[in-house]
Amino acid sequence: MKKLIIIAIAAAIMIIPSLASAQTASGTLTVTATVTGSINLVFNSDAAGVVLTGAGTNAATLAFGNVSAFGALAAGVVRTTTATTFTVSSAVDVNVTKTNSASANYTLNAQLGAADATNTWQVGGVTVTNAAAATITATGAYAANSNFPVAITVPFTTASGTVISNTINYTATAN
Repeated sequence: MKKLIIIAIAAAIMIIPSLASAQTASGTLTVTATVTGSINLVFNSDAAGVVLTGAGTNAATLAFGNVSAFGALAAGVVRTTTATTFTVSSAVDVNVTKTNSASANYTLNAQLGAADATNTWQVGGVTVTNAAAATITATGAYAANSNFPVAITVPFTTASGTVISNTINYTATAN
């Protein structure tokens, strides 16, 4: 009787491994990508100008503070006067970088976000309005802080307490 029990146990053990075999599946994923060139524009504070809020980004703020034809101005603000107007300006660095591009340089345009019938605005010595984008440079150098001062000319007839506010929209285009 002992022999029969052993044979039955051995037969049961032999069946278990065949029931526990692993399940598998396979597949193939094809991956494709196309590299395209790109450029990036950021504003940086210039050592000679007003410290920008949001420097190092493409959405910075230049706050001149209180401005007038005479009297103290904030650090980094430069003023000139004529017989009827005064102009305040600050150095602002624009840094355009490129990746995966054979472009030798870029064109930089600027345009006011809204009309300003009272004051005159300039970027890099070029008058900008909201009517059309103005070319600030046609051959900007990549990966360099290019100084394009921002200036506002204010008539002496502007009332004290008047707030001057606008946006300047910059566009860099690879050449």
